[in-house]
Amino acid sequence: MAARLYLDHAATTPVLADARAAVAEAMVHWANPSSPHGEGRRARAALEDARERIKAALGWTGELIFTSGATESIRIALMRATADACIVSAVEHEAVHRTVPKAYFLPVQPDGTVARDALAGRLGALGARAPLVVIQSVNNETGVIQPLDTLAGVVAGAGGILFADCSQSAGKLPLPPADIIAISAHKFGGPPGVGALLLNDLGLIGAAGGQEKGYRPGTENLPGAIGMAAALEAPRGWIDRAHDLRSHLDGAIEAAGGLLVAKKSPRLASIAGYRMPGVPSAAQLIQFDMAGIAVSAGAACSSGTLKPSHVLSAMGWDETEASEVVRVSFGPDTSRADVYRFIEQWRRIASDARGRQG
Repeated sequence: MAARLYLDHAATTPVLADARAAVAEAMVHWANPSSPHGEGRRARAALEDARERIKAALGWTGELIFTSGATESIRIALMRATADACIVSAVEHEAVHRTVPKAYFLPVQPDGTVARDALAGRLGALGARAPLVVIQSVNNETGVIQPLDTLAGVVAGAGGILFADCSQSAGKLPLPPADIIAISAHKFGGPPGVGALLLNDLGLIGAAGGQEKGYRPGTENLPGAIGMAAALEAPRGWIDRAHDLRSHLDGAIEAAGGLLVAKKSPRLASIAGYRMPGVPSAAQLIQFDMAGIAVSAGAACSSGTLKPSHVLSAMGWDETEASEVVRVSFGPDTSRADVYRFIEQWRRIASDARGRQG
């Protein structure tokens, strides 16, 4: 029996060997970084070293607050930003929409991107208020890359604060010119349970007391921070290879009668959505899983319910179309042979469905 094939790296990707080794070593020499004794001071020095290594690897010169991951980072940014209004794009992660359900809504175009004019119009409608504008860097379901280099200037011109969820893009693409950024280690080969909130200035959010300069209470996860740094410092040559793999897969899916999500949009090479007309996502997932292949339908945190994708709905897909889409995402070890194996199963599932319908 063939080994299982994991193509759900956008949900979480395996911890890199260098990161595992770094965490294991940190576990041996760990102490509380807030303790005043010698062991604590050594732990504090190691934590600050990890902080600087992460910033250097990301090219970030501002502040960095360690968190438990992107969800906590998002909540801190949304609940404690020094803004008097909040604008949220229609395709943000569920963690954003759950936290600020009454935020001002920012629609996207059919290609999944936020239009400059739409953003300017929404900002203008708020008048003199300085809002927090929430636009992710890369969509977790479609891989669509938002034009933040352009949109950042619109937000700045209106006196707003730009918050970018970079969970999917950190370690794969350069950070966008945002004021606040959320990242999560388990998306780029670091350990689960650790992430960070990056800020141009600590004054962009309110303090909460406790650790992390008073902005995040709780004992810091030193082994996680060190593993996160090691993961970001690992070679990233596989991203270039992913472009070739995704292009090959795109062509094969279309040739087999499938449809590409956001075909003409700028997309991260490691994430793609594909529609198999006439076959519900739930049925596809079961058959792929039985064939030893792990993929998903939508975001991992909501795919257990397989509810209609709010992302695809915002892009103009109807409920039936959206319910026939699966997400495929690559990691460092994904190979051409893996792509061939997925294509073979895609063709089989699609052919069987056509046979039943015929």
